[in-house]
Amino acid sequence: MSQLQYVCTRCGKKVGVDTHQPRCECGGLFELDFKAPAWDEKLIDRNEWSQFRYRAFMAMDDDQTWRSVTMGEGMTPIIQFDKNVLFKMDYTMPTLSFKDRGAATLVSHCKAIGVKRCVQDSSGNAGNSVAAYSARAGIECEIFVPEGTSPKKITMIESHGAKVHVIPGTRDHCADVCRAKVRDEGVFYANHVFNPFFYEGMKAYIYETFEQLHRIPANIVVPVGNGTLFIGVVKALEHLLESGAIDAFPNIIALQSELVDPLYLAKMQGLRKPVKIDVKPTIAEGIAIGEPMRGEEILDMIYRHDIKVVTAPEDKILQARHEIAKRGIYCEHTTAANYAAYLHYCELYGETPDTLITMCGAGIKSDH
Repeated sequence: MSQLQYVCTRCGKKVGVDTHQPRCECGGLFELDFKAPAWDEKLIDRNEWSQFRYRAFMAMDDDQTWRSVTMGEGMTPIIQFDKNVLFKMDYTMPTLSFKDRGAATLVSHCKAIGVKRCVQDSSGNAGNSVAAYSARAGIECEIFVPEGTSPKKITMIESHGAKVHVIPGTRDHCADVCRAKVRDEGVFYANHVFNPFFYEGMKAYIYETFEQLHRIPANIVVPVGNGTLFIGVVKALEHLLESGAIDAFPNIIALQSELVDPLYLAKMQGLRKPVKIDVKPTIAEGIAIGEPMRGEEILDMIYRHDIKVVTAPEDKILQARHEIAKRGIYCEHTTAANYAAYLHYCELYGETPDTLITMCGAGIKSDH
């Protein structure tokens, strides 16, 4: 079994990753005390046709448990959408969502440390991914979702045998209710924001892109609600840069909903903490996070790499979805917000060629 440790982002205390506690006793969130070896293509396992071909660069409990959990997530195609834009088709995964990357690594960790029962709160996609992989791993699962979550996402979650709790109010309130259950009952919190094993899977988004294109695009559009993909992308790019595999950090375009924009407002005001906001209903449900738990960590990354933050105009999201669908690609509303935000970015900064955008959720999941 692994000798990996968590380190608290607040007090610096270290604890073994076999703990079932969701966070440090001081209240800080955990990071993994892990340094990947320098990037070397010889370390890619080319016999493995999933994101675990990059496991040499991921923090892993062991080299066996993931084998019984993986469903072939990752290895998603990159296609040319127009002369300036590439789409990475991350909804072509087992649960039709990019969250399978993180769920595969997190649930592998859960199985490795003997978790029998877990809970998770989600706007839909992460909950569905955790439910699916938990079912595969034989782990009992309950998912908390906010009211207004796409009915088809709820149906998918229930199909995997997970119990769904629909919580009135905002996405942030839903998280509070779930965390109260974790605190009161001691059940394992298989959460994509709290548990850093989730980010180990999200790093593969960049490793795959680098292997597929033999380069990193000049611009990378990344949606930021809780920031799970964003953190994984930045960590992987930092790793490639530190390894000398790339010469420069690309221009990251981070996006939020214009109706739920605590990190955008913080960047605009030069603040180091997310701005407290009143959450308004948005069609981009997947990024409707008013209080991102890793907000300070995300803002540190934003300032460290001079990352631009833009918002997706609410009245342009369905139009963007329609334009994408007319080209044969049927994505969900939150995914269309990525393209809407890119077009808004081009209005602000001019034509932006060589841009990679994630197609993170399939359209059939948000028809409601």
